[in-house]
Amino acid sequence: MAMPTDTPNRQIFTVSELNRTVRQLLESTLPLLWVEGEISNFARPNSGHWYLTLKDQNAQVRCAMFKNSNTRVNFKPGNGISVLVRCRVGLYEGRGDYQLIIEHMEEAGFGALQRQFDQLKAKLANEGLFDQAHKQPMPRSVNHIGVVTSSTGAAFKDILAVLNRRFPSIKVTLFPTAVQGGQAAEQIVEAIDNANQNNRCDALIVGRGGGSLEDLWPFNEESVARAIFNSGIPIVSAVGHEVDFTIADFIADLRAPTPSAAAELISPNGDEIISQFAGFETLLANAINRRLQRLNQKTVELRNRLQHPGRKLQEQAQHLDHLDIRLKRSIQGILQVYRHKITLRRDRLLRQHPREALAHQRQRLNDAINQISKAASQQLKEKVSHTEQTMHLLDAVSPLKILGRGFSVIRDDKNQVVKSIASVTPGENLRASLIDGELNIEVTKITKTDILTT
Repeated sequence: MAMPTDTPNRQIFTVSELNRTVRQLLESTLPLLWVEGEISNFARPNSGHWYLTLKDQNAQVRCAMFKNSNTRVNFKPGNGISVLVRCRVGLYEGRGDYQLIIEHMEEAGFGALQRQFDQLKAKLANEGLFDQAHKQPMPRSVNHIGVVTSSTGAAFKDILAVLNRRFPSIKVTLFPTAVQGGQAAEQIVEAIDNANQNNRCDALIVGRGGGSLEDLWPFNEESVARAIFNSGIPIVSAVGHEVDFTIADFIADLRAPTPSAAAELISPNGDEIISQFAGFETLLANAINRRLQRLNQKTVELRNRLQHPGRKLQEQAQHLDHLDIRLKRSIQGILQVYRHKITLRRDRLLRQHPREALAHQRQRLNDAINQISKAASQQLKEKVSHTEQTMHLLDAVSPLKILGRGFSVIRDDKNQVVKSIASVTPGENLRASLIDGELNIEVTKITKTDILTT
């Protein structure tokens, strides 16, 4: 028989290395798992660790739950008990046995229901069905209460007992339904719908007595929760004892720990109402007495004000005398005002007589003539002075003055003033104007000089 030939790529494991590698692969590849099964071969050695086997009808797996984890289990596990465990997959390297390392354990039935409860609660909360904004306020005056519960249960009897004690005249309508079992949720929804269609109740109490999670489960159904949310009548949830909470408690408009407490919350207190009426009676009697006292006082005042007719006539006669005196004074005052106005108007007329007006206008005319004469004299002086200044200026620039200083004006035969040698030719006859006469000049030579002109 030929031996296998070694190759450089061959990797050889020891058994310990193999088991360690497999354990690491299992622990790193598989996440935390939930596994449900029945306990068998349960062992609890002195170390405090638990060792057991989880099985179902077709298979089994070994498990270990160490002391630091099993101390948090709130029930006593044993063979034959169905449990739900949260675990990670591992390998016991010493024997090469595949096993589950349990971190959490709960009873299977309760755990499944609790998961459904938590999932529905989270779903409805995300939809906003628990928000306070959606909750209806309880009516201030409740005259008719509807009760959705079992007709044979203690809850309805407790509610009636409380209502008979607090306010016996309040109306109560029972909408009977099963409160546990497979058909309970459907019947509760139907009872709530019937109450809304009936539309005679001011408020509804939906509830039952206490029980296990399984007993209270109909009040954790989504259909019941949505029926409570959609109810047009305010609903008080009264399911279970004080420590029990259901989905119905979270979604109802008001939660009461017991059916009796629900009846207490929404029913009026007859003793308090009687006490209030007694107080109202006292207030009304006091108000009537105060009103009578005010009327008596007013009667006395009116009696004192009532006078004999003769005295009233004397007062009226005296009043007429006062009015006569005031009238005469008023007439005299008016006459005095008119006299003053007449005097003012007469003086105004005298001031506006034609003689006075003519004299005034004559004076204004004389003043105007004097002003015009003064103004004309002043303007004449100014014109004479301006004329003299102009004459002096003209004299200063007169051509005769220029000729008197030795200058002359030369003209050609066309009587045009010669301004440049460029317009003159040799042999041409010109006339020179001097201060005292003219000279006839013949041009014999033209000499150009460099003279700067500006």
